[in-house]
Amino acid sequence: MKARLDHTVLAEVDGMLAGADADAARMYPGDQDARQPVHTVYVPAHTYTADAVRSWGAAALAALADHAPGTDELARLLDLPPAVVAASLPLVRDKLAREPIEDLRVDFEDGLGPCSDDDEDALAAAAGAAVRRAVEQGTCPPSIGPRVKSFEAATRARGIRTLDLFLGGVLAGGPLPDGFVVTLPKVTTVAQVEAMDRLCERLEDAYALPRGRLRFEVQVETPQVILAADGTATVARIVHAASGRLSGLHYGTYDYSAACGIAAGYQSLEHPVADHARAVMQLAAAGTGVSISDGSTNVVPVGDSAAVRSAWALHARLVRRSLERGFYQGWDLHPAQLPTRYLATYAFFRAGMADASARLRDYGGEGGVRGVQDEPATVHALAGFVRRGLDCGAFTEDELEAGSLREVVR
Repeated sequence: MKARLDHTVLAEVDGMLAGADADAARMYPGDQDARQPVHTVYVPAHTYTADAVRSWGAAALAALADHAPGTDELARLLDLPPAVVAASLPLVRDKLAREPIEDLRVDFEDGLGPCSDDDEDALAAAAGAAVRRAVEQGTCPPSIGPRVKSFEAATRARGIRTLDLFLGGVLAGGPLPDGFVVTLPKVTTVAQVEAMDRLCERLEDAYALPRGRLRFEVQVETPQVILAADGTATVARIVHAASGRLSGLHYGTYDYSAACGIAAGYQSLEHPVADHARAVMQLAAAGTGVSISDGSTNVVPVGDSAAVRSAWALHARLVRRSLERGFYQGWDLHPAQLPTRYLATYAFFRAGMADASARLRDYGGEGGVRGVQDEPATVHALAGFVRRGLDCGAFTEDELEAGSLREVVR
């Protein structure tokens, strides 16, 4: 049969949709190819040194040596497959020795506590200089930066000054580290994000940095960010309000839960208010290239072996729960949380690797029929799963090569 419409109809439709096409390309550029860290470690500014990463790794290895039971018992404790734990443990030990922290925040907010202006000035400059030393001695993690005080009126001036002095300390001996990022906490309005965008622009001018070099992430810790007074989702507007500088949305477990009236004993990543807030975050960030991160648990592995193992079981369960829900990053607050961060993460990726490998090979025409007919979007997700596992060290380059997946994943 002969089509009855000519090229003028397509031109008409193209004209009608040109603006919408441009808006979609600008606002929803898709996922970024850059590596996303599996966690963010928070270190109070007054305790941060250039050797922080090394000391956290040593403490994490010591916790494993002191408190971990045998492999089978550890698998039961963490509710993970014994074979996966056995295969993951050597990789985890290597990770803790080689790269225990993937993303570090020097904390000038809640982790700092009361501090005079003069003392915080000195801390900001000293911490920035310590980051510079870490870069020079090869102990800087792939991603690092400060968490400054919020842009609420009472703390705004302090946050701006601290960032200025910290940045000056980092730049006083070399360029900015590639993974430098700033955390803006307790955001309540889109205007605060726009102001942070402007501040970054002014700092770039002051320190002769390329335009767009400074990036920041927003902590979702207030109900106003999830639901505005007019009933709209503020976080969806925030994602598009920073001229491309916004790198991530990080959920703040305890501030958000408290603001929603949840009693202290019930504040948790597993509470329904947390699930709702993160679901809204996830929807707002989807397709924008802005990453999402889960929050933390304040139950840290300290004390005798029974107390440490109990905290490990909780932490591993929460990490696995987040991964299953598409949150591939979370907060860690103590060195002894690193073993379960990596064990739970590695187990998640290793346990899913066989199925992901087979489905990717089937889609590429290299395997047998498995009774699953995947669509391109799912194949993209499967490839992303494999990339994330490789990025964090859950499996090795040799294992990836052995599965003949390199070209499919790319």
